[in-house]
Amino acid sequence: MRTLSRDRTRRLVLTAQGLDRPRPSATSRRDVRHLRRVLDAVDIVQLDSVNVLARAHELPFWSRLGAHDRSARDRWLWRSREAFEGWIHVASMTGVEAWPLLAHRRGEAGRGRRAERLLREDPTYPDRVLEEVARRGPTSVRDLDDPGQRTGPWWGSPKGKIALDWLTATGRLAVHDRTGAFVVRYDLTERVLPAEVLAVEPPPREIAVRELLRRAVRAHGVGAATDLADHHRLPQAEALPALAHLVTAGELEEVRVEGWRETAYLDRGARTARSIPARTLLSPFDPVVWFRPRLERLFDFHYRIEIYVPEAQRVHGYYVLPFLLGDRLVGRVDLKADRAGGRLHVRGAFAEDGVDRVAVARELAAELSDLAAWLELTAVEVDERGDLAGHLRAQV
Repeated sequence: MRTLSRDRTRRLVLTAQGLDRPRPSATSRRDVRHLRRVLDAVDIVQLDSVNVLARAHELPFWSRLGAHDRSARDRWLWRSREAFEGWIHVASMTGVEAWPLLAHRRGEAGRGRRAERLLREDPTYPDRVLEEVARRGPTSVRDLDDPGQRTGPWWGSPKGKIALDWLTATGRLAVHDRTGAFVVRYDLTERVLPAEVLAVEPPPREIAVRELLRRAVRAHGVGAATDLADHHRLPQAEALPALAHLVTAGELEEVRVEGWRETAYLDRGARTARSIPARTLLSPFDPVVWFRPRLERLFDFHYRIEIYVPEAQRVHGYYVLPFLLGDRLVGRVDLKADRAGGRLHVRGAFAEDGVDRVAVARELAAELSDLAAWLELTAVEVDERGDLAGHLRAQV
């Protein structure tokens, strides 16, 4: 079994993730081909409602394309019917060709405690919601005749939301789109997914798991079994025999990675760029970042999202983005888009051990300036918190 160096492994992963090429020049037009290229590379775009900087699905496109039309991107994601939203990694989007591969997940979607309680209290309510959507067309929870009582922000979990989500999990409804305020609108699955996709016979579960793992290893280039299973949140008990089959079939190669205890699986078709020209911030929900044990093995970068940590106990801040420079994570910044004040607020800036802080600050300042302009903010303001903050303030 051959051994890959850590340096090569990082380059291999970043190449697979579409970070091996410079962003298009500032004057070149980004179009659907660019958006398609990003989705093809990352395979899954995670969704999250937190909007302290930009929504989670926006930032992987920023990291790989730089400035682009945000509204046009969202229209393509939800209206082109080239992608669909569902429980894929977690709440996320992927190409429609994966729809048949997840049929077993829809077929096994449990009701959960909330749906069970709803069905005990009002057994016909989900069917009435389904009939209403069929009659009305694209429908949000607030559009329902009887949505139930709001239980919190974003409606919380009233009975209408519970029914819509359960009908979607089982495949009878699908997400039609999201409004500008990120509100989900649902419709009948046959009115959302292309007919040619719905006509595909779902493969047996064992075959579907293999294909999902093929997609995972294409997206990451190389990974341990836990890394690759996490991509679609597959159970390890299913992933391991499927990976063994792909090794036997000659599609994957078992390799060692310098410093890893785990056996890794290499995509035999993976390409490794000789150098990585990246200079970008990565979302906490970017596929490079989202599986923290893998991130630490690849980059020696210990990272935890601290949104739900009490403020006094946070180490780096509320919404912290790693900064990728070349093939290394060299720092992290706690960012907030102050839309009312028209500024990109850097609430903390931190360097990794052993980096040239002046050089990192110079590159980070350029990245923050570009990001602010894309978000239609006119200034970058840097607080004093963090060991990189002084250098960054001088550059900004």
